[in-house]
Amino acid sequence: MQPRWPFLVFIGLLILAGISTAAFRHQSYGVPLLPGQQHTVWQVEARITYNARNGPAQVLLTLPPEQSGYRLIGERSASTGYGFVVSEPGTGQRLAHWSKRDARGEQLLYYELELMQDASRQVEQAAPGPVPLIEWEEPYRTAALDILSRVMPQSADEFTLAQQLVLEIGTVPRDQSLALLLSQYSLSNVFADLLSQANVPARRVQALLLEDGRRRQSLTNLVQVWTGDQWRLFHPTTGPIPASARYLLWQTDTPAVLEVVGGTGSSISFSVISHTRPSLELAQDRARQASTGLSLYSLPVEEQSLFKLVMLLPFGALVTVFMRVMIGVQTSGTFMPVLLALAFLQTELAPGLIILLFVVTLGLMIRSYLSSLNLLLVARIAILVLIVIGIMTVVSVLSYQLGLIRGLTITFFPMIIIAWTIERMSIVWEENGPWEVLIQGSGSLFVAISAYLVMDQAVTRHLAFNFPELHLIVLALILLLGRYTGYRLSELRRFASLSERH
Repeated sequence: MQPRWPFLVFIGLLILAGISTAAFRHQSYGVPLLPGQQHTVWQVEARITYNARNGPAQVLLTLPPEQSGYRLIGERSASTGYGFVVSEPGTGQRLAHWSKRDARGEQLLYYELELMQDASRQVEQAAPGPVPLIEWEEPYRTAALDILSRVMPQSADEFTLAQQLVLEIGTVPRDQSLALLLSQYSLSNVFADLLSQANVPARRVQALLLEDGRRRQSLTNLVQVWTGDQWRLFHPTTGPIPASARYLLWQTDTPAVLEVVGGTGSSISFSVISHTRPSLELAQDRARQASTGLSLYSLPVEEQSLFKLVMLLPFGALVTVFMRVMIGVQTSGTFMPVLLALAFLQTELAPGLIILLFVVTLGLMIRSYLSSLNLLLVARIAILVLIVIGIMTVVSVLSYQLGLIRGLTITFFPMIIIAWTIERMSIVWEENGPWEVLIQGSGSLFVAISAYLVMDQAVTRHLAFNFPELHLIVLALILLLGRYTGYRLSELRRFASLSERH
């Protein structure tokens, strides 16, 4: 007798492979685990204008870096007559680059990007290098040291130092030292340089506030402070900015947001709108962009519709195996109920049952006549196939004439399987009587309806097509059921007399 542990290890590996692959698909492509989930998508449009010098012109626009909470799902440019590329020059930020050989007069360029709001997305933040030395001129150096001498004793770390500086800046009336610095430098520069003077990594950034319906919006000057393990966003007058504030980091220190070569009077403004899109649709777009040729999303739409049904068959097979092995339900044919359940998915349950019972009943009546002709088995099956086709044709035509659209779905039933079922049930009737036919027929319908109820669930449809690796788990469960040798639930009635005696 072979040991059981290799079989159990194999089962465990199948389940582990199914779960891990599904988790990878969920994390890498964002395929939702449940149907109907929605994601917020922000559509940001940058509008660039400038006056060309009647010659070659180039426009460089700094693009937002990757950041936590947002995922880039698309970008495009509207710029008639311009060449357009997106490059990564090695500065950590991407650049949109427009070019034109002969630009004349006022020019208008558009850049648009779509961002999916994804709270689970986390981008690793690189630690900053050594803090650069700030070269202050007098008397500004003395003013900076005076401010730091007051706030340093009131702080414990980088974060609290930044908070104390915000309080110092917000004090009314302002201190003379601070007023002197602000007379020479901008507010964000003073805030960042004071932190750098205290050996705290800080950098000036520009961010876009994501508010639905905002037009002609400009970037906001903010400061990022390294607090030991991450960059924290600060407003010099209001303090730390929470992640829920929906600021999109657009530019960090260098390069400039917009640079125009061959033109003057350049300006840029932003418009923002938001909308919701199904998470599955976004995941499919990402999977197609990164497709390796093995994704179901890469198939034509017609074939995808077919596979959405085919992928449900393993779940129907699992229900059938459970019903026969664990419950002990008798069926006419091993997996005929699965095919009937698949047909019910097309016809809906009630119309499908009515049509099926009508075809089988009429077929059994005709089969009883064929039995008197003493035909061979192959000939009987062939005649039954022709009869079933004829019945389906008549039902379809009559349904169309009477306006019963549901009757047209009779063609979804497997004709050969129904013909063979009629033949099998007829033989059982002759050998074991009508009671056995009723048991097997009702058992087949019970298993078919049970499989249909499982396969028709929105969750089952979603998981079967979008996570095909979960069929490995279905395979593992069928293998486990295949090794079951205990009593079936229907067999326990034999022991009812024993319980009555006690």
